[in-house]
Amino acid sequence: MLRVLALAACALLLAACSRAQVFHHEAYVFGTRVDVAVYGENQAEADRTAAAVLREFDRLHRAYHAWEPSELTALNAAIARGEAATVSEELAAILKDAQAIAATGDGLFDPALGGLVALWGFHTDTFVPQRPDPDKLQALLAARPSMADLVIEGNRVESRNPAVQLDLGGYAKGYALDRAAAILREQGVVNALINIGGNVMALGRKGDQPWRIGIQHPRAPAPLATLPLYDGEAIGTSGDYQRYFELDGERYAHLLDPRTGQPAHGTQSLTVLITPRANAGTLSDAPSKPAYLAGEGWREQIRRFGIEHALRVAADGRVEVTRALRARLQFPSPVEAAVVD
Repeated sequence: MLRVLALAACALLLAACSRAQVFHHEAYVFGTRVDVAVYGENQAEADRTAAAVLREFDRLHRAYHAWEPSELTALNAAIARGEAATVSEELAAILKDAQAIAATGDGLFDPALGGLVALWGFHTDTFVPQRPDPDKLQALLAARPSMADLVIEGNRVESRNPAVQLDLGGYAKGYALDRAAAILREQGVVNALINIGGNVMALGRKGDQPWRIGIQHPRAPAPLATLPLYDGEAIGTSGDYQRYFELDGERYAHLLDPRTGQPAHGTQSLTVLITPRANAGTLSDAPSKPAYLAGEGWREQIRRFGIEHALRVAADGRVEVTRALRARLQFPSPVEAAVVD
């Protein structure tokens, strides 16, 4: 009897000493570092649910890779041959959504430009700094591939333009955030933070405080600003500091303007924060691209997507921020930020 009471006392003592904490799970997927942080008391449960998310990331990476063999490259091959292809329900839905986003953003975000991305050498993990062949670049621009060329009927996809080559690099991270959030919620996780190379979504809180994240400074290894991220919110940044090379003193980023075929130079970074809504993760990724490429016209682009929280760092380092987002930000060092409506 005394032994039973002693064991019970030890169990109660261990329970009393148990403290909730953040369990981090990292991997390298989508060409970047990902981190799934689960807040709770049970490490085994956190490990199990985070592992399910990382398996899903790996599946998406393999299914929709733009240059290694995948369902997407098989579709691209069919389009190049002038043939229709039967794709998964998921890919058909992704393409329809990306097509709608492209139309909303005046085609500045256009996943049909995979051929252009390849010409600039960004279809590799170790790209060589070089400008594309001018004749090939002009030929591609003359062909004018766009998402509007796709005809999607159920699971059947074809293109009116054989120059269309799909690259979901500007969409996949946001979509993966939404999938991760769905998996965590299905598993009963209510407090977590998912970070895919700077695209971040929050679930719940970190104890009695909201999750807190930083917006990367595009020209310094430090946050430009920090802010709380609340349940169901997502934030994403497009910047010229993520994938780029320098040649003859000029920076060439992977964010390519479909109007010119050239990397855009008017903006260093463009951040959007999406308040809780359906597909918040996706909206934190794809819509930042047309706003980035629009340069001084960035505010019109974010309005088209119903986004009120955004920050832009212009090519000359000027910081512009919407009134809604400025109220949330804390700057670690003094920054002159122009507040815009």
